[in-house]
Amino acid sequence: MAEPLDARASGSRSGGPSFSLGNRIGRALWTLCWLLLARWTPPPLHGWRALVLKLFGAKLGRGCRVHASVNVWWPANLELGDNVLIGPGARLYNQGRITIGSDSIVSQRAHLCASTHDVSDPNFQLVVRPVSIGAQCWVAAEAFVGPGVTMGEGSVLAARGALFEDAESWTIYRGNPAAAVKPRALRSGAA
Repeated sequence: MAEPLDARASGSRSGGPSFSLGNRIGRALWTLCWLLLARWTPPPLHGWRALVLKLFGAKLGRGCRVHASVNVWWPANLELGDNVLIGPGARLYNQGRITIGSDSIVSQRAHLCASTHDVSDPNFQLVVRPVSIGAQCWVAAEAFVGPGVTMGEGSVLAARGALFEDAESWTIYRGNPAAAVKPRALRSGAA
């Protein structure tokens, strides 16, 4: 994972870069390759898109389905377990690491953000803070998971919810800021 440049030296607050030239060139190449090789592909070509992500350093388990309209900032900062679904238009802003456990779903237009800025720093230093989504979780449509957040196994963030603190396992959250609503229990015999 590339570390952000020192904001004092790089002048990022006044338009300078937040990452090294090598990182920026790599990301430009990534964006071009995704556009040419994957962005236009029809939904059934999940395996092809997974291969493109892996070529740029993503770690993907078996059976992952990443839609063509997904926006991944940098694949090398992405790890997906088995059978993970990343829905259409989801945004994985992974300047820091994003890890998503097996059998989890990130629905359409959800946003996972693994970085923030130091608001006490006059230079507004970029700070990477990893996001971890446990196994069997669901981040519903247009929901936001903020920097440094961990969603425990089986937790749910309802549509358009905004989660800024860790989510307990097997608990459903909704609202902005998200608050626990009730426990999540799976029906017995459900596959």
